[in-house]
Amino acid sequence: MKLLSVNLGRAKAVPYTDQPEGVTGIDKRPTDGPVRVAAPGPAGIGASGLAGDTVCDTRHHGGDDQAVYAVAREDLDDWERELGRTLPNGAFGENLTTTGVDVSGTLIGERWRIGSDLVLEVTSGRIPCRTFQGHLGERRWVKRFTERGAPGAYLRVVEPGEIRAGDPVRIVHRPAHEVTVALQFRAVTTQRELLPRLLAAGDALHPEALARARKYVETYGS
Repeated sequence: MKLLSVNLGRAKAVPYTDQPEGVTGIDKRPTDGPVRVAAPGPAGIGASGLAGDTVCDTRHHGGDDQAVYAVAREDLDDWERELGRTLPNGAFGENLTTTGVDVSGTLIGERWRIGSDLVLEVTSGRIPCRTFQGHLGERRWVKRFTERGAPGAYLRVVEPGEIRAGDPVRIVHRPAHEVTVALQFRAVTTQRELLPRLLAAGDALHPEALARARKYVETYGS
């Protein structure tokens, strides 16, 4: 398991975002040098956890619980075959492109050590948006991505550090539950009846997903 690339984005004016300024940082490109990764601060204030990476819409992106976004190269390869086009590392707006890691199959609360110092913790799957669809330029992309159910993972920073392409990815903690990123994603998108199962992940779960699961149980029971 290793890191194929570390991808950074710069603010870019586009016609497909609902940001008032009309800019987005979703177009991320691999970088050669080491990149410092640290907790960026709370949602709505903090942006990306990667130094040099731009998050323009802090209403829905960035912050401590979405500090880093990872996608498996294997998933990009699957989409390449389906779409009939090349998808370079960073094409999904991911900060980390990995190989040998079933990113959507990881457990909420699972911890990865990348390189010698950085430790990240999985919090949730990525919810597709209009900007993502515009960036890819594929019709019905939000629906197709959601139906596939392999969203990649958001992670929070537990221990900061520097990383670069080629660094090993090691799983240093696996929690004692069965709540995967893919399960969490289905629960908050297409299968709300799964929401009670998310509670097994506890506080490791993204706060918004945890609140939705608790509200569902309060309303409908477990």
